[in-house]
Amino acid sequence: MGKLLLAIALLLLPALSQASNIYKCIKDDKVVFSQTSCPKEFKQHHIQYQLGIATETDSDKPKEEVDPLQALLNKRTLSQEKLLQLIDAEIYRLKQENSYYEILRASEKQKLDRKRYWQEQAKDDPEFLAKLDEMNRYFDGLIKLNDDVVFMLKRHKLRITQTPEQEELREQKEQPDRGAPQVVQH
Repeated sequence: MGKLLLAIALLLLPALSQASNIYKCIKDDKVVFSQTSCPKEFKQHHIQYQLGIATETDSDKPKEEVDPLQALLNKRTLSQEKLLQLIDAEIYRLKQENSYYEILRASEKQKLDRKRYWQEQAKDDPEFLAKLDEMNRYFDGLIKLNDDVVFMLKRHKLRITQTPEQEELREQKEQPDRGAPQVVQH
């Protein structure tokens, strides 16, 4: 009985998820609203309803996918404050992901310990130590990848924050000293 209910729920899930998508299909003077995508000969507008506000967007236009990391590193598309905020958010996310990896590592180690116990293996069993080493190398690799990206983002953030200060120093070097008398020739 439980399996039957689960199967029915899984079959109805895609239909229920489509219920929040409403499409406005337009052809000549005819306008039709639908919960499924419009046929090819119709123009399609996607209507979203959220927090009491309906938003209509032309979904015929191709969506431009922007890589978030590329947008982060391309400072011409973002203000400096927004760029720094996004870099900080990405650094925080990567550190959180590393913490999650440490939790997963502890859980996997616990699984290996239980398996070793029930198979009555010693703690210094070569098979157990090999699996433990493989698991540690896997998680160390994931954490190292994130740490490398964090290092790169911190370096980029440092470059961004130092740029205005370096410009001020350069301008001060280029301007003559205001306190010194200057010779003006007529």
